[in-house]
Amino acid sequence: MTKSAPQLKRQIGFFSATIIVIANMVGSGIFTTSGFVMSELNTAEQLLTAWLIGGLFALIGAFCYAELGAMFPEAGGEYVYLKSAYGDLPAFLSGWISLIVGFSAPIAAAAIAFATYFFGSTSLPEPGLDLLENDWIKLSPVTLLAIVAVVVFSLLHLHSVHIGKGIQNLLTLYKVGFIILFIILGFTLGNGDFEHFRPSRSVSEEFNFSSFAVALIFISFAYSGWNAAAYLGSEIRRPEKNLPWALIAGTLFVLLLYILLNLLYLYALPPQQMAGQLDIGQTAATALFDSKIGFWFSAAIAFGLLSVMSAMIMAGPRVYFAMAQDGLFPDHFGRIHPTRHTPAAAILLQAAIAIVMIILSAYDTLLIYIGFTLSLSAIITVAGLMVLRRNRPDLKRPYRTPGYPWIPLTFIGGNFWILGYTLYSRPEVAFYGFFTLLIGLLPYGFFKRKQRRTNKNPISCTLDLKK
Repeated sequence: MTKSAPQLKRQIGFFSATIIVIANMVGSGIFTTSGFVMSELNTAEQLLTAWLIGGLFALIGAFCYAELGAMFPEAGGEYVYLKSAYGDLPAFLSGWISLIVGFSAPIAAAAIAFATYFFGSTSLPEPGLDLLENDWIKLSPVTLLAIVAVVVFSLLHLHSVHIGKGIQNLLTLYKVGFIILFIILGFTLGNGDFEHFRPSRSVSEEFNFSSFAVALIFISFAYSGWNAAAYLGSEIRRPEKNLPWALIAGTLFVLLLYILLNLLYLYALPPQQMAGQLDIGQTAATALFDSKIGFWFSAAIAFGLLSVMSAMIMAGPRVYFAMAQDGLFPDHFGRIHPTRHTPAAAILLQAAIAIVMIILSAYDTLLIYIGFTLSLSAIITVAGLMVLRRNRPDLKRPYRTPGYPWIPLTFIGGNFWILGYTLYSRPEVAFYGFFTLLIGLLPYGFFKRKQRRTNKNPISCTLDLKK
C-alpha cells in the first residue's frame, strides 16, 4: 500500500463497533436454523448443548481475533492477518472467501429470510408462486423482494458511513429490543409447556457424532459475524482497546440471547414439531400466542433481519478495498468515493454477487456451504495467530489471547472435528467449498502477474498513482 493510497476515516466508537458485531451475528440464522438443527439431533438436550458449544467456539474465536485486530487495526480482517502470517496467497484466498462466502452469500441468505418472513406477515402473493423457474434460475415474489432489499441497503451504505452507521445502530437496537421482549412475553404470557424439554419415548436418544457435527455447521452460520468489527479496523477509534472488547462483548451478548431464544422455542414447540421448520421463529410465536400474534411477529422479524443484511453490506467491502490497495484485486475497488468517503465500487460488486446468489441458491444448502467454508477460513486465521506469536515476537500486542496456546488449539481442533464429519456426511457441499478456493487461484495468478509487471515498470506505476 503506498503513502498516497486513499485512507478510511476513524469514525466508529466502541458502542457502534459492538453493535456491528451483534448485528452481524443476530440475523436469519437464529430464526431459521434451529429447525434444521433439530432434524439432525432430535432431542432438546442435544439442541441446547449444540448451541452452547457453537457459542463457546465463537467466543474463543473472538478472543483470538481480538489479539490480531489490536495488532493490525486496519481494514480487511483476515486478509490483513493472513498476509502478515503467511504471505499473499493465503491472504488472497481468505479475501476471495470473504467476497463469495463471508459476505455475499450471507447477505443473500438474510435477504431471502427477510422476504420469506415479510410475505408471511402480509396478504401479498404466495411466496412459493414462481414467476420464472428452471434448473438454474428461480424468480418469485420472495427473490424479487430480496433483491430490492440488497440494492436499497447497498445504496444507503454507499451514501456515507455516517448514515450507514446510524441506520445500523437503529435497526440493531430495535431488533435486540424486540427479541428480549419476545423472550419475556413468551415465558410469562405464552401458551408453552416445559414438558417439551422431556425426551419423547419415540425418539432415539443415541448420540450421533456425524449428525451433531452437521448441526454445528448450521449453528456456526448463525454465530458467524463474531469477527465483524475486525473488518473495520481502519475506521474504529482507539482500535487497540475498542476493537478487542467489541468482539468479546458482542459475542458474549449474542451467546446468551441465542440460548434464551432456543429455550423459548422448546417451551413453545415439542422437538418433533420443530424439526425441519424454516420459519421456526414465526411457528413458535404462533404456538405461544395465536395466529394474529404470529402475523405481527413475522413482520417484526422481517424488519429485524434488515439489520444483519445491513451490517454485512457495511463490513464486507473493506476486505476487497484492502486487497485492491495491495494490487491483488482490480484497482477500481481500492478507490474511495471523493465526496461520500466510502468504498463505493466494492459495495456495488458485493451487491451484484449477492443478487446472483439469491436467484441461484437453495437456502439450506447455502447455510452449510457458508458454515463449512467460513470454518475453514477461521481455522487458518487462528493458526496464523500462533505463527505470528512464534515468528514475529517483535510485534506490539496491546491485547493478548487468554489461555494461550490452549484457547486457539481448542478452536482449531474443534473446527477440524466439525469439518471432518461434514466431509463424511455432506461431501457435495464440502466440495463446493473447496471448489470456491480452487477457483480463487485463477484471479490470484492474474493479479500477481500484473503486480510483477507493474513493479518492473516504475514509470507506469507512477502514472497509475496520479490517476
